[in-house]
Amino acid sequence: MKARQHFPSDVLVGSVIGNLVAQDIYSRHHDFDLGGGEWRSLSAIARGFESAGPQNLASPYVPLESWIYPALDRLAGLGLIDSGFAGMRPWTRRECMRQLSEAEEKLTGQQENNEAQKLVDTLQHEFRPEGEATGDGDDRGTLRLESVYSRTEHISGMPLTDGYTFGQTQFNDFGRPYAEGWSTVNGFSAYATRGPWVAYVRGEGQSAPSIPAYSLTTRQTIQQVDSYPQLPPGAPQPSVVQFSLLDAYVGLMLSNYQISFGKQSLSWGPGDSGSMTLSDNAPPINMFRINRTTPLKLPSFLGWLGPMRTEFFFGQLEGQEFIENPSGVFGQFGQSLSPQPFIHGQKISFKPTRNFEFGFHRTTIYGGPGYPLTFHTLIRSLFTTGNENAGGPSKPGNRTSGLNFSYRLPYARNWLTLYGEGYTDDEFSPIAYVDVSAWRAGLYLSHFPRVSRLDLRVEGVYTDVPKGTSANTKSPGTFYANSTWLSGYTNNGSLIGSWVGRGGQGAQAWSNYWFSPRNRLQFFFRHQKVSQEFIPGGGSLTDVGVRTDYSLRSNLSLSVSVQHERWLFPVIHLNPVRNVTASVGIVFEPQRLFWSSHPATADAPAANGGRP
Repeated sequence: MKARQHFPSDVLVGSVIGNLVAQDIYSRHHDFDLGGGEWRSLSAIARGFESAGPQNLASPYVPLESWIYPALDRLAGLGLIDSGFAGMRPWTRRECMRQLSEAEEKLTGQQENNEAQKLVDTLQHEFRPEGEATGDGDDRGTLRLESVYSRTEHISGMPLTDGYTFGQTQFNDFGRPYAEGWSTVNGFSAYATRGPWVAYVRGEGQSAPSIPAYSLTTRQTIQQVDSYPQLPPGAPQPSVVQFSLLDAYVGLMLSNYQISFGKQSLSWGPGDSGSMTLSDNAPPINMFRINRTTPLKLPSFLGWLGPMRTEFFFGQLEGQEFIENPSGVFGQFGQSLSPQPFIHGQKISFKPTRNFEFGFHRTTIYGGPGYPLTFHTLIRSLFTTGNENAGGPSKPGNRTSGLNFSYRLPYARNWLTLYGEGYTDDEFSPIAYVDVSAWRAGLYLSHFPRVSRLDLRVEGVYTDVPKGTSANTKSPGTFYANSTWLSGYTNNGSLIGSWVGRGGQGAQAWSNYWFSPRNRLQFFFRHQKVSQEFIPGGGSLTDVGVRTDYSLRSNLSLSVSVQHERWLFPVIHLNPVRNVTASVGIVFEPQRLFWSSHPATADAPAANGGRP
């Protein structure tokens, strides 16, 4: 029987048994006078890493919506953190602790800064377990029930639920289901670490009402602009009651490179509105990932580039329903393709000065029925610069490229940060095709004069590219869409990139008043305009709202928000539609359900509440 006739499990089990037998024979009978060293098992190698220093201590990633990121952003905006990479998130807990240590050191040499000191004190309490782990071989590990949370919301009025074609009432929410009426989320998160190993799981029960069917005219428009071979079904989408895993992975740390496998969230751009390439607007992707978790100092001849971070992932999408392969268009509504297309991405970022960060990234969707994944096709999707017509046998994939930057402005280093991001489809880089790329830019004011607890962030984004003279000028609606992978740049139906969609302009603004590092009052605004060259009659959406995060106890926090929305898409409804979303969430961090190899310090300060 040839190897290819075996099940993969046969090969795996046989390889493990063969390795163990060979190890036993070698250990019993090898004459070391003839050369050769001790045969070390994988467990022995892992134990060696466990005692090889902090660079081999694994750490879970901090969830993208955690209160920790705004706290570190405020410290960076105050000039107390110079080495963070805002364009590559999530960060591990140990990387957050490293940035906190930098802020502590700088704060020691400055004049009294009460707001910064409060931030540092609260973060010190949060990362106390990481600070106690030394990597000297005595760390027996950590087991923590990180959080138990619940969120209930009610939407009165018809919301927008199709972000790929029209817009979204709720966005950057991991693709959670919602509709008019009551929706709930009840979940937990937990992690375990031991030396170079880490395991993390976050799961939640989700429920949402059914979504009414669109009219025939609306469905015909969707078929036309999305290039579907069939008319979308005229039946309502059923209500949802499901359990969903969000981030759930296992990982191994080797010399500050964390290798992980499982469902993971990524954000490849600075700011709060969501990256144009990878954001938390869609459910986490099941992937294999290699991430340089801490900055790497480059050799002397490349030292002018400053510290560097890099990341690579290879994953598989969910919920893709249509593809055009060499045999024609394949797929149908309500039935996912088998196999699902794959997605891989690479990113590298540099920080040549303490105030300037820039990075480049690329992603490719490839595979699915008619496009087998082989070593040859993988190499082609990674390195080929050419393209082919839709459904061609040598199609290299649905490729995107992007860049991002962040810059603390002169004369206002501790006040103002300018940042931006570029995105393009099937082009080498947004730099080379500025006039046909999509762009996002933002400005962050870390505090106001005489009102140190008040901040402001504004961002603008567009995929409605102005018509230029370039031969590559893109029509509205072409971003995030593809003529071969017809379900577009989506995972389980949600855009992986920006909420602004395929042919629109958008703006957002947030202002927070921070009563403490974890207590705030936030006012927010969002506006979206969709090109009528993409959707007949165009469309618009405007949100305004208020949110508060309040600590009831040191391990219990409450979040309350109210949002009013007005939208108008004549192809859906001739008159403006309004809705109001009210949401209440509670997070419990059961600090007693926590085990670590190091005892807690008796005089550690109490934290000021839970994650919003």
